[in-house]
Amino acid sequence: MDVFKLLPKTNCRECGYVTCLAFAMDMAAGKIELSACPYASEEARKKLAELEQPPVRLVVIGAGDKASRLGGEKGAFRHEHKFESPTGLAMLVADTLDDVEVDSRLSRFHGLQYERIGLVLRAGLIALKCESRDPRRYAGVVERVKNHSDANIILIGEDPDVLSAGLEVCGDRKPLVHAATPENAEEVAGLAKQHQCPVAARAPELGQLAELTGRLEKLGIHDIVLDAAPTSMRQAFEQQTTIRDAAVSEKVRPLGFPTMVFGSDLTDDPIEESLFASVLLAKYAGLIVLSDFQPETLFPLLLQRMGIFTDPQKELMAPEGVYEIGEPDQDSPVLLTSTWSLSFLKLSSAIEQAGVPALMCAVCLDEEVDIMCWCDYCLCSSQRGDFKTGSLAGFFEKHGLKDRVKHNKLIIPGNNAEFQSQVEGALPGWEIVVGPGHENMIPAFLRNRGH
Repeated sequence: MDVFKLLPKTNCRECGYVTCLAFAMDMAAGKIELSACPYASEEARKKLAELEQPPVRLVVIGAGDKASRLGGEKGAFRHEHKFESPTGLAMLVADTLDDVEVDSRLSRFHGLQYERIGLVLRAGLIALKCESRDPRRYAGVVERVKNHSDANIILIGEDPDVLSAGLEVCGDRKPLVHAATPENAEEVAGLAKQHQCPVAARAPELGQLAELTGRLEKLGIHDIVLDAAPTSMRQAFEQQTTIRDAAVSEKVRPLGFPTMVFGSDLTDDPIEESLFASVLLAKYAGLIVLSDFQPETLFPLLLQRMGIFTDPQKELMAPEGVYEIGEPDQDSPVLLTSTWSLSFLKLSSAIEQAGVPALMCAVCLDEEVDIMCWCDYCLCSSQRGDFKTGSLAGFFEKHGLKDRVKHNKLIIPGNNAEFQSQVEGALPGWEIVVGPGHENMIPAFLRNRGH
């Protein structure tokens, strides 16, 4: 109704809708933009732009396609609104570390990335903290990280001279400037405006934090990240939930920004730090700075983040394509699966367990979950959808599968044996082999076929 009140209410139908109310309903659902209305006033456009602003402002750290996006959130629960911006994970690097340790951390930063259902999971930020209080030393570490990393950068230091030295080196990378405090707000705001960078506002109480963001906005800084400086996990949890509730439910504009938490401020134990990070990741932290990255602690956080920041109203799908598992050659088996994520993961894991290099063809075949699927639910399901073969022939031609193997044998799930003849009709020249009736039989099946 808020959108409807801004429309001319003439029911002119020039937009393609019978009534302005119908137009407003689809516009509120995000299906059409106000520009489709030929008679909307300029005042209406401005008011609608305000209505469309999410309760938690979107803040971008970095430049280009790999920039980290924080905030932009519209709700507190995924069943109400999809969470928009995956929580940023940052590695902490102090300027008191020697070059060998800095290089070691950079190596871990680049090396710790993983592929999951066709998606590359990695952390994208490095937080550079000035502990030496020496602007020149700090600038040297910033330059080293900038030259040897594609990470988005967070500059940490309350001394404006230190921050200025860091910005002179990496200002073009649009780093997050941490931190503006009640004591240095004007100086830090001036630096941020000069380099057009976002700012972290840091204050120990939420009232002070809200007052500080108000000051920064008056100074022309609108891209702000909130740091409430918690000293315990309980305090961090309470702050995160309070800030999100204030921004979303109570429309408290001074707290309508993404948040950040330093894991090293909450504990000295890296395992406990990772556990705390998992809670904060689920409860609204926009950015989490970890004291270091290790595979056993980072990988679970990346998986958790992938699960949280997906649309709960849409099935998780793998990108369509041919996936090489191991180092397949022209004698390697070829298996067919749908792009449903669970089937993708089950089949790829079973092939890896078999130790048999293979080509896994993930094809979007049908909307039914049990068509060419290998997950337990679908393999045991008695329900069948209609198998459409049109996309299958085009997929095999597009990816040149006939030239990638010399045996021309395609393995399909055992529960889809009834579609064997249809697949043969769609792929002339291929022998269709019906695979196991259960996922745990796949490793033995592949080994026994002599591949």
